[in-house]
Amino acid sequence: MPAAFIGHGNPMNALERNRYTEAWRTLGESLPKPRAILVVSAHWYINATAVTAMRSPRTIHDFYGFPRELFEVEYPAPGMPELYEEVSDAVHPTWCGEDKDSWGIDHGTWSVLTHVFPDADIPVVQLSINADKGLDYHLDLGQKLNALRADGVLVLGSGNVVHNLGGMNWGLAEEGYDWAHRFNESAKELMSDDPTNIPTLDAHSDYRHAVPTPDHFLPLLYLAGMADQSGRGAEVLVDGYTYGSLSMTAFTLDLDCPAPDGDVAAGEPATPDSPPDGSNI
Repeated sequence: MPAAFIGHGNPMNALERNRYTEAWRTLGESLPKPRAILVVSAHWYINATAVTAMRSPRTIHDFYGFPRELFEVEYPAPGMPELYEEVSDAVHPTWCGEDKDSWGIDHGTWSVLTHVFPDADIPVVQLSINADKGLDYHLDLGQKLNALRADGVLVLGSGNVVHNLGGMNWGLAEEGYDWAHRFNESAKELMSDDPTNIPTLDAHSDYRHAVPTPDHFLPLLYLAGMADQSGRGAEVLVDGYTYGSLSMTAFTLDLDCPAPDGDVAAGEPATPDSPPDGSNI
């Protein structure tokens, strides 16, 4: 089974058709049907390593200040409690989320999967990001999770290589600052040529701007770990920038999937002229 990292960006991408969401749809059409999907989402960032294990995970609307129609989105994919044991062998989680209210499918997951697998008929399990652990720990987990791919599990990271909400400029709908370009290009080079060294990006001169908090960057480490175990680099599925300080780069591993034509319209940002305080993207 291939693997991927998706730069998910604005939650409104769940409702939009733009060149990024079209690339995600192309990805879904190109994949063999997975037995299950294991997602490492930037939006389950807690002080523990945890795995969801409920039969019917709820759709979590973990944001505020967005249009009502976004809160009405449901992604009713089933869970797969039995996958907990397979994941546990690799990552030794602190606890499992068996209760339906303990977690579910957050917007880092469903805003992407609603395009990749719009029928919501494939079981979805989430693995939390342990905020207490360093970059090498997450790379190591990616290496260990690689074995799941042989059993038909799609491992998907969801975050953003560059994610600085404090630096966003709503007037730069399809542009990135110079520092965002520099950091993103360095990440692309390593993911292609030397993924095991992705953790060294914490010494990059633009790291503090590009990664002011690690939550959205860490899912990339999981794909880097799998790429290292596979002995090959990742390929760019789609690339671009938005609001100056977000990169939308998506990577795939072991997938021959061309990006959509470059002339597909990116669309206008479906967000207010100024961000709602604390809005979570």
